[in-house]
Formats: sequence, structure tokens, C-alpha cells
Amino acid sequence: MNVEVRVTDSSKGKGLYAKCKILKESLIFEEDPLVSCQFSWNSAYRYLACDHCLRPLETAQENASRLSGHPIDLPYPECCTTDKSKFTKCSTCFTQYCSEECKTQALEQYHSIICLQTQDKNSAHPLEQLNEAWKQVHYPPETNSIFLIVRLLARILKAPNKEIAIAQTLQFCHRTVNEDADLAHKLLGDKFADQLSLLHNKFIAVVPHEGIEQFLSYEGFLSLLALIGTNGQGVGTSAISEWARNAESLLLSDDDKKVLDSFIDHLYQQMDENVGEFLNNEGVALYSLQSTCNHSCSPNAEPKFLHNNHRLSLVATQDIEEGEEIFISYLDECFLNRSRHSRMKELMRNYLFVCQCPKCESEADQEDVTSEEEEDMSE
Repeated sequence: MNVEVRVTDSSKGKGLYAKCKILKESLIFEEDPLVSCQFSWNSAYRYLACDHCLRPLETAQENASRLSGHPIDLPYPECCTTDKSKFTKCSTCFTQYCSEECKTQALEQYHSIICLQTQDKNSAHPLEQLNEAWKQVHYPPETNSIFLIVRLLARILKAPNKEIAIAQTLQFCHRTVNEDADLAHKLLGDKFADQLSLLHNKFIAVVPHEGIEQFLSYEGFLSLLALIGTNGQGVGTSAISEWARNAESLLLSDDDKKVLDSFIDHLYQQMDENVGEFLNNEGVALYSLQSTCNHSCSPNAEPKFLHNNHRLSLVATQDIEEGEEIFISYLDECFLNRSRHSRMKELMRNYLFVCQCPKCESEADQEDVTSEEEEDMSE
């Protein structure tokens, strides 16, 4: 690989560094997650995705018709990459997968531990109780899922070497008990923080205990919530977006290109009017290598999902020299464009560190006001 993990100073612990020069827009690395899962409300709203890799389980035409609220006849159907002939299900619980490969990987890695031992997903099952409890404390827009923890622990139970699997999990945990508790409360928000004990009780009813006792105490549960809160990477997939990208790359005449562009613009307008910004199958995943990337408000790399599933591709957003540290942003683009004070407040609230990146250092003399206050002052 053209990158390596190095131990850095005590404040960051470790970081990812380039072993050779990496050019802008080039692929730095790709990796599949330790575990991933779809958001609970996203699934409840019929965003159909493979239960293992989040690949869409709709054709682009089905996806466009559902999101727009009426039948859509897509041109260039060959640009749709959904292959329904490969779809399959778990024979016990009927969980859906995009392929036999995904079903096999899920069964081998975690699914056989948590598979519903009935052909009916009834509300009395501990998994369904946990799902409903989580949905009531984590409304859209969703940022995480308690089932990432469930799959992470099931993965340990299924691992040939539990010690190695536990060590892989603990690589994400490096905070104090008090910091874990603070982050767990932040994950739910003040309105639902008092539901942590209820979630813990439903959580421990889901997976077997033998061999993972250290994670099942209340403190261990808070640590796992802090783990996914600080390391979970959002994943988005879309049948219609994949179709649009493929269609736009076709070699068409200028007139046909204009017709296609107009069709796509109108389609996205219709979908926006019907469902707003919620166009994608959305979920969250834990990545071993990507999690070693530190934050910068002026990052030189960006995670992307080029395969329309949970495989992460880290792409350089500028030239990176040999020996240079690779940074991503923990903040979305909206927050990156806010004031230094707003960015630092958000990073401290969600990740418990003070940013010392070049952008923040260069803006150190700015007044300590939030972006909202700046907007009020300018009116």
C-alpha cells in the first residue's frame, strides 16, 4: 500500500501517512468495513438495501418512481447496475442480500449470531424491541445505529480468534470512562439521554454474553456508543444516482445530451419535491484504516463510495507529498464553511479535541463567536 499508520504525538495517538507522492484525485486506498448496517428509519421508509453491503435492491426505474411518487420511464435502462437475478435471502429470517457472496459473508461474520430464530419478525423478539427503542431516541436525520454495536459484538463471537477480534474493536476505544459517558449522552442528545439505561437493558438481551462480558456492563455499553459516535462513517448508496452517472458518461450527440440533462434535472426536482434531501439508502460503518485518519478543517483527502456499496474509497483532494500526513474532515461541508469558533465547538462536542490544523491556526485571531451570531451581527 502507498500509506502507513504511524504513532504521532500523545494528543492524536496515531495518523495515516503517505509512503510516496499521491496526486490530486487519485485513489489512496479502498477498504471494506469491519461491520456496517443501514439506518433503522431509512429501512422503515422502504429504502431497500442489501443487509450486508447496502447495495440498492431496487432498479433505477423503481427507485426513481418511488422517490418521485409516480411512475417514471427512464431512458437508457442499460445504465442501471442493479442485477435482481443475484438477489437472495436468509432462509431463516428472510433478510435480503444483493448476492450469495454478501449472504455468505454476513452469515460467517455476524448474522448467524443475531438471526431471528423464527420466520416472523414479530415485535416480541429482542432485536425488534431494540430496533423500536432505538428508533424512538434517534429520529431522522440519522447519524448512527445501535445495530453497528450488535454486529460488532456478533463478529467477535464468530471470530476464529476472539482475542484478535477484541483487539480490533479496542483499537477504536481510547477515552476515559467520563469521556465515554459524555459522548454517549451527546449521541442521543439531551432530550433522550435518560433512555440510556433502557437501551442498555434491551441491548444485552440481544447477543450471547460468553466471551464479551467486558462490553456488556453499563460502562462497556457507554464505551461502545462512544466508539460508534466518534468512528462511525456514514455510507450512502443510490440506484438512481448510479444510473445518472452512467448515463451522463454515454457518448451522445449534443442534442441528445441536452435532452438527457434536462430529464435528469427535472427528475431530481420531482424527487426533491416528494422526499426532500432523503434520496439515498443510508447507513453507517466502521473502517479500520480510515479510522486512523486525523481531522483537518483543510483536508487533503475525502472518503467516497465509488462502488455503490459499503466499500470505502479514500481519494486525494490535493497533491500529497511522500511522508505527509493524510487528513480527512470529521465535519460536513456546511460546518467546514463556518467560523473557526463554530468548527471548534462542534469538534469538541462530538470528538473531544481542540483542532490545531493550519486553517484553525491561521484564523486564531478571529473573534470567538458562532457562525449564527456572525450572521445576526451582519443583518
